[in-house]
Amino acid sequence: MRFERIREFFRWFYRYRSLRLTPEGVRYLLLTLAVGMAALNTGNNLLYLLLAMLLSLIVMSGILSEQCLRHLVIRRVIPDNVFANSPATVTLSIANRHPRLPSFSLRALDIIEGQAVDRGIHILHLPAGASASSSYPVLFTRRGRHVIEGLRLQTRFPFGLFIKGANLFLSSEVVVYPEIRPLPDSLVHDLTVLGHDQAVSKRGPGSGLYNLREYRHGDDSRTIHWKTTARQSRLIVRETETEDLREVTLALPTAVPEGRAPEFFEQAVGLTASLAVFFQQQGFALRLLVGEREIPHGAGETHLHRVLHALALCEPAPARQSDAAAVVGFRTLGDRTAHGELTIVVMPWPDPVVEAACRGVSRLVPAWETR
Repeated sequence: MRFERIREFFRWFYRYRSLRLTPEGVRYLLLTLAVGMAALNTGNNLLYLLLAMLLSLIVMSGILSEQCLRHLVIRRVIPDNVFANSPATVTLSIANRHPRLPSFSLRALDIIEGQAVDRGIHILHLPAGASASSSYPVLFTRRGRHVIEGLRLQTRFPFGLFIKGANLFLSSEVVVYPEIRPLPDSLVHDLTVLGHDQAVSKRGPGSGLYNLREYRHGDDSRTIHWKTTARQSRLIVRETETEDLREVTLALPTAVPEGRAPEFFEQAVGLTASLAVFFQQQGFALRLLVGEREIPHGAGETHLHRVLHALALCEPAPARQSDAAAVVGFRTLGDRTAHGELTIVVMPWPDPVVEAACRGVSRLVPAWETR
C-alpha cells in the first residue's frame, strides 16, 4: 500500500510538474559531484560535511520552490469582442491563498497547442493573502474559435539552481471576429446611393417632419405646429418620421461549386463583416443570411456582435453537402428588394446557380474584385 502511494505521487508529480536545470544549477551539480568523489577517495570528514550541505541545499530548493507554486488561484480575463489582426488585452490575476507564506519569482506562460508561450509576466514577490494582476496584448491572425489550453507557472526560487514548473488546467475559449477593413470608396458611394434611393418614409417617433394634419381629440398638445395654426386659424399638429426605417440584408453563400477552390472565401467573410459594421453605423436594421443560417433583422451593438459571431464560425462546404433550402432563401432577396429593402450578396466565387437565384437584388459584390 505504501509503495502504491509513492508511485501515485510520482505519477502526479511528472504529470503536473516539470523540473529543469539552469546553467548555475549544472555547475552546482558538477561541484557537488566533485566534492562527493573527493570525499569518497580521501575519507575526509570535512568533505563529507561539505557534501551533506550541498545536497541539503538541493533538497531545500525543491521544497521551497514547491511551496511557491501551491495555494495559488489564477484567473484569466479575455475581452468579449476580439477581431482578427487587431490587438486585444488579456488580464491575468494571480492570488496567493496561503495564510502565512509568500511566493517568489513567479513567471506565467500560456499553453497554446501544447506549446508554452511567454507573455512577459514576472512577479517577484506575492505576499500571503495578496493578489497581483498583469495585462498583456494578444494578436489572433485568423478568425474562428481559439482555445488557450492552460497555464504554466515557473519559479527559480530560492537559489536559481532549478526552474520548477506547474502545469495548470486553465482553459479559455475565444471566438475571434473577422478582420474589419475600410470599404473601397467606390463601393461606399454606391451603397450610400442605394440606401437613400430605397429608404421609405413612414410615420413614427423621430425628429424629421413627415406630415401636417388637423388636430384630433387625444393628440399631444406638444405636437401642435403653432405657425401653421396661426396662419390657418385652426389647430394643426405635426407628424414625425421614424428614424429607424431602412433595412438591409447581407447574404454570403457558403456552398462551393464543384471544381471551384474557396480561395476568396476568407476575403468574402471579411468583406461581409465590414459591410455589417458600415450599415450598423449608418443606422440600418441588419439581417444576415450566411449559407443556411439566418439572423433576423435587428439593430444595436448586441445584434452586430451576433452577426459577427456567425461570420466568425462560418465555413465553406461542398455544394453537394449543402441543403437546397439555402438557395431558396437567396431567391427571396429579389422580393425584399422590390419592397424597398436593401439586399447585398457577397460572392466568394462565381456561381451561376446563386446568381440566377439572386436576380433583382440591390447589389452583387464579387469578393475577388475588392482586393
